[in-house]
Amino acid sequence: MSKYKVVVYAISKNEEKFVDRWVDSMKEADEIYVLDTGSTDKTVEKLKKLNVNVSQKIIDPFRFDTARNLSLELVPIDTDICVCTDLDEILIKGWRKELEKIWEQNTTRLAYNYNWYIENNVPKVNFYIEKIHNRCDYKWTHPVHEILEYIGSKNEIKKTTDNITLNHYPDHTKSRSNYLNLLELSVKENPMDDRNMHYLGREYMYHKKWNKSIDTLIKHLKLPTATWKDERCASMRFIARDYQELGRIEEARMWLNKAIKEAPYLRDPYIEMALLEYRENNLEEVKKYCLEALKIKSHQKTYINEIFSWDHTIYDLLSISYFYEKNIDKALFYIDKALEISPNNDRLKNNKEIFLEYKNTLTN
Repeated sequence: MSKYKVVVYAISKNEEKFVDRWVDSMKEADEIYVLDTGSTDKTVEKLKKLNVNVSQKIIDPFRFDTARNLSLELVPIDTDICVCTDLDEILIKGWRKELEKIWEQNTTRLAYNYNWYIENNVPKVNFYIEKIHNRCDYKWTHPVHEILEYIGSKNEIKKTTDNITLNHYPDHTKSRSNYLNLLELSVKENPMDDRNMHYLGREYMYHKKWNKSIDTLIKHLKLPTATWKDERCASMRFIARDYQELGRIEEARMWLNKAIKEAPYLRDPYIEMALLEYRENNLEEVKKYCLEALKIKSHQKTYINEIFSWDHTIYDLLSISYFYEKNIDKALFYIDKALEISPNNDRLKNNKEIFLEYKNTLTN
């Protein structure tokens, strides 16, 4: 017999292709509730057929925190544990048993394993997420990149486990075009929130608003609460990307050097510097920064990690650098390392053929 009543809740809009897989992974819960915010496909129909409790509401103007709070209101008040997920996510089977093991009567919130980006079944970006919580002590805040805010009257009691894993398989065709406006609104509502300032600067970069991105990320770095070194390092890296796009390479280098000094334990700033030097055809510098990055063996459990820091990129850059200095054995060594990670990459396979052909010319 279960010790706790466990309920999954979510929001949805045009997610029909994920419904079957999502419900199958969530069915260990006692009940599932979904607030649909305006699907025009068969999302609602499919959810209802699978006995999910579905409500529908158009939220205009749309905000993620409003949608999440309305979906949480659907959860019965006698629920012990709420599990918030999205329909493009899957909880690895057996999660309910592990949840019952770790949760105690005074627990308010649980941090668990989240694989945000998975390539060839290998997690490339992994961190803890904290969207399992008790029923009455939390509310969602921020129009986008929303977070759970503790509003309970007693001390918040958090637990952490690696035995519950949520995998993310996103729909890359889905538009995120409203994120910029929502982030601007979020910063307007709370200009001293360092997290949202960082996200806004990053979003300006995604939208190729290079100068706005620089100004906003510098604001982030100046905020008194902006003390998390991983995120500060990321802001510095993004500023460097902006300056590269503006053709101001020396300023880009300056900011990447700042990023390395800020968080020397992360691979990301070294690889960004290696990529910059590769574009500038400074292959000795490429090797230097890639080899420094390879000294970092541990994968930090943070959303800040870049995919290119843990995929084939380091070995790819090293193989090319050694090839152009005619060190073919090392070029082949590193291209094989790259192919171990990305065996189906046609460009890498082609590079290896070029390296081998060149080696043959030297021996004949």
